[in-house]
Amino acid sequence: MQLSDYTKEFNYNLKLATPVMLGMLGHTFVSFMDNVMVGQLGTAELAAVSLGNSFMFIAMSLGIGFSTAITPLVAEADAANNFEQGKSAFKHGLFLCSLLGILLFLLVLLGKPMMYLMKQPEEVVQLAIPYLDLVALSLIPLIVFQAFKQFSDGLSMTRFPMYATILGNILNIGLNYLLIFGKFGFPEMGIVGAAYGTLVSRVVMVIYLWWLLKGKEASKAFVTHVKIFVLNRKMIDKLLALGAPSAMQMFFEVGIFTAAIWLSGLLGKNPQAANQIALNLSSMTFMVATGLSVASMIRVGNQKGLKNYIELRRIAFSTFLLGIIFAVTFGLLFLIFHSELPKLYVDFKDLANLADNTEVVNTASKLLLAAAIFQISDSIQVLVLGALRGLQDVKIPTLITFLSYWLIGLPISLYFGNEKVYGSFGIWLGLLAGLTTAAILLYIRFNYLTKKLILSHH
Repeated sequence: MQLSDYTKEFNYNLKLATPVMLGMLGHTFVSFMDNVMVGQLGTAELAAVSLGNSFMFIAMSLGIGFSTAITPLVAEADAANNFEQGKSAFKHGLFLCSLLGILLFLLVLLGKPMMYLMKQPEEVVQLAIPYLDLVALSLIPLIVFQAFKQFSDGLSMTRFPMYATILGNILNIGLNYLLIFGKFGFPEMGIVGAAYGTLVSRVVMVIYLWWLLKGKEASKAFVTHVKIFVLNRKMIDKLLALGAPSAMQMFFEVGIFTAAIWLSGLLGKNPQAANQIALNLSSMTFMVATGLSVASMIRVGNQKGLKNYIELRRIAFSTFLLGIIFAVTFGLLFLIFHSELPKLYVDFKDLANLADNTEVVNTASKLLLAAAIFQISDSIQVLVLGALRGLQDVKIPTLITFLSYWLIGLPISLYFGNEKVYGSFGIWLGLLAGLTTAAILLYIRFNYLTKKLILSHH
């Protein structure tokens, strides 16, 4: 094949992926705005939001990971023009996601006392607990929203969830401004205000996305007259078989990044704040890869429905190539601006905390050098995972992610992340090792599977 066989797909890949990227970037942008607004209150407040959100990330990874099972099933049914199958996948997915949202909310509430056991700074924990109560409740609308979003993606209607996310984000930033600082006669609530903003905006997002889908011919019949309690065992089993491993994959990856938050907390509040900055910046670029990974999942799912495996392989490779181009670009940006970007997050006019802020920026700029290198492996692993989900291959990839992050990445982070060795930078070496291992092994798996499919059909 020639290069043009891959590059000619870039346009359509981007058409599907861009709304997803913008939606995901929206989420990250809100946490960026949260961080900037909360950062005005002080470094302890910033560390508290980071600690509270670390619990949320774990719960969200399970919910969002599970909901991705809906997309390939809907995409396959859509390509095969099977309405019944598509509606069933959506209905059962919505039911399971709602259930999961409630379960995860209860789990986060039960997990709160763990904060005291984790040797995190005392003042940080006291600030984090009331924040977490409200943010945990917002898991329910968030995961219900995910069910609608993954269904919408499966029909290749990736724009609607983006509109809902943008609305949610604008609302969130507005409410934060009013409630954190107590503007226009609203009560001044500090970081609890940020939690209220998150909760309200997530509820609005669900309602708005449902309203959009209901108004559109292509999706109206799916989302109306949903008999949510009339369930079919076979479809539930199918969703669980795809969803549970997908949830675990996301959990293993998010888990090691969360471990990085906790490990840096052991080094003190400044390394924890620096880690938060580097993580927030590199998660923005990761969202671009995630958007492409959804495009990869939809398109591979469609080709699987059409049983066209040579095309499937070509299209998947076109998404990988596009992802690598983006990753190299971001990596270079991080290298060039590694000492400038962290300065966005702290207030250098604040003379009382100048020493703290300077230390935070210096540490964060070192971490960005590590982030620059792992852009490529991070991008490849998430894209190949998307393609494998489109093939509905989830069991072996789950083992691969477990091995890469927990048996290779985490021990390296633990060893090198010690104050006596490399400190914060050592934690990030472990992240780099885990992501690179995952990228290589997942790619080998995809290559093997697609070649086998092509051979068995010739």
